[in-house]
Amino acid sequence: MNKLSLTVLLCGFSASLVCGQTTTTDWLQFRGPGRLNISPDKGLLKAWPEDGPKLVWKATGVGEGFSSVAMKGDTVVTMGDADGSCQLFAVKRSDGSSLWSTKVGRAGGGGGYPGPRCTPSIDGDYVYGIGQYGDLVCVQLADGKEVWRKSFTNDFGGRHGAWQFAESPLVDGNLVLCTPGGPEATMVALDKKSGEVKWKGVAPSDDAAGYSSIVPCTLGGVKQYMTLTSKGVVSFHATSGKLLWNYGARGDRFADNTANIPTPIPMKEQVFAVAGYDRGGALLTIRNNRGMMNATEVYWSNKLKNKHGGVILVGNFIYGDSDDSGRIWCADVKTGTIRWTRKDDIRASGSASMTYADGLLFVRWQNGYVGLVSANPAKYQLISSFKLPNGDGNCWAHPVVIGGKMYLREKDTIWCYQVSAKK
Repeated sequence: MNKLSLTVLLCGFSASLVCGQTTTTDWLQFRGPGRLNISPDKGLLKAWPEDGPKLVWKATGVGEGFSSVAMKGDTVVTMGDADGSCQLFAVKRSDGSSLWSTKVGRAGGGGGYPGPRCTPSIDGDYVYGIGQYGDLVCVQLADGKEVWRKSFTNDFGGRHGAWQFAESPLVDGNLVLCTPGGPEATMVALDKKSGEVKWKGVAPSDDAAGYSSIVPCTLGGVKQYMTLTSKGVVSFHATSGKLLWNYGARGDRFADNTANIPTPIPMKEQVFAVAGYDRGGALLTIRNNRGMMNATEVYWSNKLKNKHGGVILVGNFIYGDSDDSGRIWCADVKTGTIRWTRKDDIRASGSASMTYADGLLFVRWQNGYVGLVSANPAKYQLISSFKLPNGDGNCWAHPVVIGGKMYLREKDTIWCYQVSAKK
């Protein structure tokens, strides 16, 4: 059976900072500030000891699932299935001790992969999370007390694929945005304090939700929210919810794919979008012609594919995993030309998810190996690697590097490692 990570990707250097990012040590949402998956950290270790960087703490009991972590101050949040339900969990950032847990919805999951796929988002005093069956909840950061909730299926007639709902909600300004999918609300914008519907955006082809997460961007002078659905890339006006443009609703692009997961990457007036299952990636130019927006394909390459490990844009170069093979690659985003593909002798395999900080790629492979790779478009260079003590199979949560620490979610455990060069 095909595998699916149920966390997802996005980045882009033109995206605005969202979720109220106020410090360089907070990581408030999936893939961090602006959803770029680029950490502001500096002064990090340029190599690790043979058995890996120093373990600071280990938190267990956060449930089964594929969620990564978000954090503000001394609070780290994640999601998991435990005690028969999908739950939000909070632990102390200083030592990993438990703070609270809150029920979100049913446990389980489709395709043989139980557990939530969402990384919660933090905004001010609140946390937003989506269960695998489409339960969207807002809770208090301090104690996990529920403030409001919505159901993608009951409230919006939402539709998903075989692996249920897998996105991480976007909080931007006064809105929280998500993708129920289906004929009523491909994308929906809600008031973040009350859950009141502000607008619904509908794609022309009745798209089911993909497994991507929404990214904010300004293209052609128009602020918009963009994502990858089951049929292709869609982008909606930030204030009205009007569909501005769409791309890829063909069988030789993104439509009729097993699953579309990575979130498109906006960059100035262009967008890079990619999917796995042997599909490929496209560079698009977005033009605004007297208020009518359209997407023109610059190139399509079936050599550029990424299933669920995530793609990162650093300068003019993109880094990702070839489908879920663990063979990470670097390509020139302007031409689609691959500059290098991973070659080393470590036993790392399976889907490779990664984050970027201080000139380095922090890569976490499916079978538990973690590597430090130079973000150098000229050549592939593995600097250091180690294996998590219990790392084996289907652990796809994206790593987080912030505040001199590296956070790795492994099944029901969060590992926190010291990666700063400062003592």
